[in-house]
Amino acid sequence: MKKLLVVVAAAGFAWAAHAQSYPSRPITIVVPFAAGGPTDKSARDLAEALRKPLGGATVLVDNAAGAGGSIGANKVAKAAADGYTLLFHHIGMATMPTLVRNIPFKVESDFEYLGMVSDVPMTLIGRPTMPAKTYKELLTWIGQNKGKMNLGNAGVGSASHLCGLLFQNALQVDMTTVPYKGTAPAMTDLMGGQIDLLCDQTTNTSSQIEGKKVIGYAVTTSKPLTTPALRDLPTLQDMGLKGFDVTVWQGLYAPKGTPTDVQAKINAALKLALKDADFVKKQEGLGAVVVTDKRVEPAEHKLFVQAEIAKWSPVIKAAGVYAD
Repeated sequence: MKKLLVVVAAAGFAWAAHAQSYPSRPITIVVPFAAGGPTDKSARDLAEALRKPLGGATVLVDNAAGAGGSIGANKVAKAAADGYTLLFHHIGMATMPTLVRNIPFKVESDFEYLGMVSDVPMTLIGRPTMPAKTYKELLTWIGQNKGKMNLGNAGVGSASHLCGLLFQNALQVDMTTVPYKGTAPAMTDLMGGQIDLLCDQTTNTSSQIEGKKVIGYAVTTSKPLTTPALRDLPTLQDMGLKGFDVTVWQGLYAPKGTPTDVQAKINAALKLALKDADFVKKQEGLGAVVVTDKRVEPAEHKLFVQAEIAKWSPVIKAAGVYAD
């Protein structure tokens, strides 16, 4: 029995020593999307902001794209639970359980939730030649063109795809969806009049609306936005779509079993990073709003994701779409 107690005590001491010395080598943040996109940019900004509160540690970003974000997420779920491999993921954490066939991990039980980072609002926009210039006019146009409308998106499982699904579901109208390989080609075709509508992040739409290259109809947030290009747009909720609230939120995760002391260190560093003036400014430049509410706490972060899973699952199932 004494021998067993010694072994347990030694293991506990080693575990505590590990947590106390963390981090002692570079940390990698896995982004499950291609480099250069909004999520990747936010992750790289966060990596920079985390270095100081983590004692000057090197924080790297590794892009592991594919399958609706599940390839990168699985890489982290299967990584050593030591705090040196983290996941930076967006709203896809809530949609993968329904959207991805045979997902090799469980979102709710295979990760430690470390805290939310930011929210990116979305906008409903139309081609510049659209006869409808306001949202109310758009509703009339939709009613007159059932079966003739098309709605672009940045690919199956993308934020624009999800927003489009929810919009159709809210209106109880079917549109021809046109998936693209990213927002850039979808936006190009929208500006060129090849597609009618697109719902995408303010990161990608604000300058186009401001330049009158597309028509801005509404924002997807529960409250109006204050940025110059978007402050005159109504919310879809105010336009009658009760409960319509879509933001591309982003959060930080670790493999299940990561020591609680290490989790606490990362969460504390995250809270400091979210108050970093340079980080906040960079996020504002991307059209993102840094989280300052209770979702920065791990438990609240998880509760929020669980609520989002419940929100998106029936929408995705009703649409019958999958990201293989």
